[in-house]
Amino acid sequence: MTAVADQNHTDRRDHSDGTGPPDHGDRPPRPTGRTEHAGGAVASGYVPQPAPEAGRPGGSGTEAEGAGHARVPAASSGTDESGGPPADPWDDGLIARRATDSAAPEEERSPLDAPARGGSAAPGTLPLAYDGALRSRLDALRELVGLSRARLDNHTLAEAARVLDEASARRRLSGQHTVVAIAGATGSGKSQLFNSLAGVPISETGVRRPTTSSPIACSWSDGAAALIDRLGIPGRLRRRPVPGPEGEAPLTGLVLVDLPDHDSAAVQHRDQVDRILKLVDAVIWVVDPEKYADAALHERYLRPMAGHAEVMFVVLNQVDRLPGEAAEQILDDLRRLLDEDGVALGEHGEPGATVLALSALTGDGLGELRGALGKFVAERGAAARRVSADVDAAATGLRPVYAAGQGVELAEDAREEFADRLADAVGATAAGDAAERAWLRNANRACGTPWLRLWRWYHDRGGPPTGKLPVRPAADTEATARQRVEQAVRTVSDRASAGLPGPWAQAVREAAVRGSQGLSESLDELAAGAGLPPGRPPRPGWWPVAVLAQAAMTLLQVVGGLWLAGQIAGVLAPNLWVPVLLMLCGIVGGPLVEWSCRLAARGPARRYGQEAERRLREAAASCGRARVLDPVAAELLRYREVREQYGKVMRAGVG
Repeated sequence: MTAVADQNHTDRRDHSDGTGPPDHGDRPPRPTGRTEHAGGAVASGYVPQPAPEAGRPGGSGTEAEGAGHARVPAASSGTDESGGPPADPWDDGLIARRATDSAAPEEERSPLDAPARGGSAAPGTLPLAYDGALRSRLDALRELVGLSRARLDNHTLAEAARVLDEASARRRLSGQHTVVAIAGATGSGKSQLFNSLAGVPISETGVRRPTTSSPIACSWSDGAAALIDRLGIPGRLRRRPVPGPEGEAPLTGLVLVDLPDHDSAAVQHRDQVDRILKLVDAVIWVVDPEKYADAALHERYLRPMAGHAEVMFVVLNQVDRLPGEAAEQILDDLRRLLDEDGVALGEHGEPGATVLALSALTGDGLGELRGALGKFVAERGAAARRVSADVDAAATGLRPVYAAGQGVELAEDAREEFADRLADAVGATAAGDAAERAWLRNANRACGTPWLRLWRWYHDRGGPPTGKLPVRPAADTEATARQRVEQAVRTVSDRASAGLPGPWAQAVREAAVRGSQGLSESLDELAAGAGLPPGRPPRPGWWPVAVLAQAAMTLLQVVGGLWLAGQIAGVLAPNLWVPVLLMLCGIVGGPLVEWSCRLAARGPARRYGQEAERRLREAAASCGRARVLDPVAAELLRYREVREQYGKVMRAGVG
């Protein structure tokens, strides 16, 4: 056990002669070996032996309270509040990135390629590289969050932003190392398993609970300092393993982290577990025959992390305590529980969680775990799979705010209905009818008999301008028009937002309400400008002929009347047939001409009224489109854009 070393890559002074000042305060005893400072100094120590548990030689696979362990110190200036190196401050970056897309090479346009301001891969190690599919999903997620910033609150987007930050931070670090955490409940034997894999007692074990109070890291190769810095593990809690015997599965590139108990009575211990589990590439869940079905484990960790099955190991420890076939029965029941949690099991060559049974105390099954870990680390794909699973989890959490229940197009019939409601509000139909009546009235004045016009003038003198019907007060008319406009806006916004997720439906309704402010006044102005044209309505070409014919009929009546009067007065020779015939022709011909002109005027009058109604409808529709429909359509377009990006993140179309 003399090959154990304390790997310390923190920013500390190099004491190459080994005579540097000793560490003060509570800290665990150092194992025998060399202490690797920044420059590679050497110091001597001794190996502490764990106290054996009563009734079992050599101790057990359980942990106990270690009085010599110190609490993990607060993150230094080189770490963020989560204990890792400070990541780039997150923002959507859309405007800046889109502005520079044309200038950057295609392969360098990913926002994940931003230069690191925090930690970076150690010299001699290669940074992590994401494949094209994962890079595209991360870019789509960043675009999605950027487009949603103005519509969704920060709490809703917090997890997606965290995933982007952690993916960017992990990409800048070593891609040749795989960080695996060992997690478990009190008494599960995770620290014993940690020591067995390292080949030397590093993490304290015992009967007092909790034993592991601070995470301890053990690295099988150099170059992992930045990765361990990201976890916030200080240099005094970093170790090196004992080289295994020849023929044993190599674990080069493995960084193993022993976590505190996830069910510890100390809140700070559980907080450390939750924090580090979000940063590691994979996790080994250690369960024992007594607490493998613990609800706290399944409901708080395994079920929420079901999508991370490909980077999970579930180890049933302490099988040496089980008689006969009890181990297989418990293992089968554990698989059943994992299946109920939604954790895919990696059986028959399928991707999923690896489930094993072993005894960290006796070493039974330890070789199988070591072999599985060696193959897992050698693939160098755990970090990317972890990021991909994080993206899946973040996208699943965002599904309620992006997945629509139906299409997001504003139907054409809804647009037409909105235009019709606005036209009714400004009285387009009434204006058309008024224009038609005005045309007919003008025709009657031009082509009617003078006697009938005189009678109508006398009859209408002193009466109300609209006949016997009372005129509605202007205030009532204005209030009714305003109510119709509000109803039209409310209806079109409800139809446009139907089926949209809550935030986007609210954005559509707010856009419609903003556009409706001042809409009634604008419609009134447009109605005044787009109403009847000034002056008299246009006259068709046959009007002069009709006027001449009516004048001729009137002239016949006058001539016949004068002729008849001359005969009565004795001035002219008596001949009643000619003046009477002339008068009858004028009396009958005048109304006949007027009736003919009225029939001929109906078509032009109707077209004139329809044209006036059309102009008013178009003016109202144009105003409503500019103020309401266009902002609503812009919100729907924005939602279609984010839904398209969400489909890329989910790697599938979204309904």
